[in-house]
This record gives sequence, C-alpha cells and structure tokens, in this order.
Amino acid sequence: MLVTEISEQMLLRDVERRLTTKYAHVAPEQVSSVVQAARARFDESPIRDFVPLLVERRARTELANAGQ
Repeated sequence: MLVTEISEQMLLRDVERRLTTKYAHVAPEQVSSVVQAARARFDESPIRDFVPLLVERRARTELANAGQ
C-alpha cells in the first residue's frame, strides 16, 4: 500500500467522522454508505490529491438533501 493511499484513507475517515457529527440525525451507517458511494465515483481518477475534498462535498450535498 502506498503512502498516498494510506493518507487518503485517513482523510476519508476524518471526512466520515465530521459528517457523522454534523448530521447526527442520520444513522452513522448511512453516513458511511454515502461517503463510500461518493468515494467510489473517483476510483478511476488518476489524480488523488482532491478526492477527499470532492467526496466530502458530494456526501454533504446528499446528506443535506436527505434531511429535506
């Protein structure tokens, strides 16, 4: 496993933690599922630097819309 992969995984865990706190009314399993689905959209992206940021934005949007 490359250092960049480990770093990306750590950043994504932080994203999931922040979103679980922000959207406390949503089950943690659902938050995790939303984050993983957003991450999967970028599986083929060769440039990984911004994946955690893009995943967080997509997941926030989906979770915010789920509460409406």
